[in-house]
Amino acid sequence: MERIIFRKPISIYNWSIFAEIRYSSFVKLRLSFIKIIKLMKIHIKITDLKKVSELDFYWKNADYKNLLKEFGYPDVEAIAENELLDYLFLAILDYNPAEAAAVILTYKMSDKLNEGQIRNLANEMLLDKLAEEYPDPALHFDIFNINQFLRKAYNGSFPDTEATIITAEIHGIGEEDEMTKEILIKGLSNGLRESNLVKRLYGDQLNGNLPFEDAGKVIWHFRKLSENEVEIITSNYLIAREDFGLMEFEAELKYFEED
Repeated sequence: MERIIFRKPISIYNWSIFAEIRYSSFVKLRLSFIKIIKLMKIHIKITDLKKVSELDFYWKNADYKNLLKEFGYPDVEAIAENELLDYLFLAILDYNPAEAAAVILTYKMSDKLNEGQIRNLANEMLLDKLAEEYPDPALHFDIFNINQFLRKAYNGSFPDTEATIITAEIHGIGEEDEMTKEILIKGLSNGLRESNLVKRLYGDQLNGNLPFEDAGKVIWHFRKLSENEVEIITSNYLIAREDFGLMEFEAELKYFEED
């Protein structure tokens, strides 16, 4: 049996009528624009969770060669590939930390930041954990990797920040449903304590009340290890081991759609 709740009285002066129809499947409709909440139920078992200070896939040998050129090294092609990083660290140490940070930020993020923003970021990185605090979370993944690279080059002069790598078995995603960052963060949130920062920041998105356009700001990277196993990378500031109240759980995912 359906239940209809009129949010505003019907009158010839107000045609903005909102009716909420709740079925057993919890589908919601609004007559002024259509709001649909779809549900998916999956089972998640976290098999491994670790805190790391660097992500080995972010930097490639091609990056080291390009950066050596940016730092003025004259004969990059003569360097053996297994020695590129050592030579790059030596080249970096000819610059002060803020100057080196500006060079690397420009190389990696000039398509996202202007010259003034890069200069400010390069100076602030020495003092603050900008991989956690920078106003635009979409940039935290790049800032994390650059910060940790500089921290290693300058033997700890930059603040330490950390990432979380979660390995999980996930069952219940249909063949027609592609695994996405939205599915992963909504699924994981079912095992997180209510005090977790993600649940406090993105409650409406996690509950399907709003579109979750920020899922990529929380889940930095993921890759499937097998049909039902996935490796997920996020900020340890957002999700740490102690944030989980459960390591195996059923997850009900709610999706917002709007026409």
